[in-house]
Amino acid sequence: MNIQVFVVNAFTKNKAGGNPAGVVVAGDGLSAGDMQYIATEMGLSETAFIQSSAAADYKIRYFTPAAEVDLCGHATIASFALLVQKNIINKGSFTIETKAGILPVRVEGEKVFLTQNNPEFSQQLDKKDIALSLNISETDIMDDLPIEVVSTGLKDILIPIKNNEVLQSLQPDFYKIEEISAKHQVVGYHVFTLDTNTKATAFCRNFAPLYDINEESATGTASGALTGYLHKHRLIDPASTSLIFEQGHAMKATSEIISRFNVDSHNKIQNLEVGGEGIYISSKWIELQ
Repeated sequence: MNIQVFVVNAFTKNKAGGNPAGVVVAGDGLSAGDMQYIATEMGLSETAFIQSSAAADYKIRYFTPAAEVDLCGHATIASFALLVQKNIINKGSFTIETKAGILPVRVEGEKVFLTQNNPEFSQQLDKKDIALSLNISETDIMDDLPIEVVSTGLKDILIPIKNNEVLQSLQPDFYKIEEISAKHQVVGYHVFTLDTNTKATAFCRNFAPLYDINEESATGTASGALTGYLHKHRLIDPASTSLIFEQGHAMKATSEIISRFNVDSHNKIQNLEVGGEGIYISSKWIELQ
């Protein structure tokens, strides 16, 4: 049996850059083994499999080349951008069944927004091992902000770097990052700086070697986590309800990720959405063994 896999760049900026995801529109009937085989053959950071759902408009399962993950922001953006561009759906509101729960998706013109879980914060980590794993000095990490594990569906370690020059020149030790990620049961590192020269709130890099993703150029779930982190530590205007992040500069694939949210009467984030644009690039047929 041959399966068609579409390649869609998600979180593009000015129709360029972005993070490629595989999307299988006809995912019904595929076993977990089939999906893992296809994702491994594609070799992209994630491949999404769209299936029928009794609980939502669609069910989506997400696979890296190494394993299934509960949720993937950029593969969700890619999936719905493709459905729009193939005239399968129009703009509007939808729901998806994922292993992270049933989540709302909104299509607004060329942009797709995924509602994520409200941010959850767990442990704060020491600088020493993190700095060693990134091959930088502890002094390159911001002094007044913690290294913290945050999740809006997937756990990442958020690491604040003092300036963009250090961020873009990072030469990580991926073996050490993999060890630390496994120890703390996170997907990987989301490393960021507030030292930007554009309208973006932060520039970011994301490393997830535990899932065979040394680096990717746009990470939707980690951008949701970063939104929560910046809000918690009062690093954004209290009146702000929309942020822009850029990622992928070091990979020459600059991506633009938009984060939108509301806050409740206790100043806690509610209704967190992360989104952007996606462009269909190509397709490939995979023969199942």
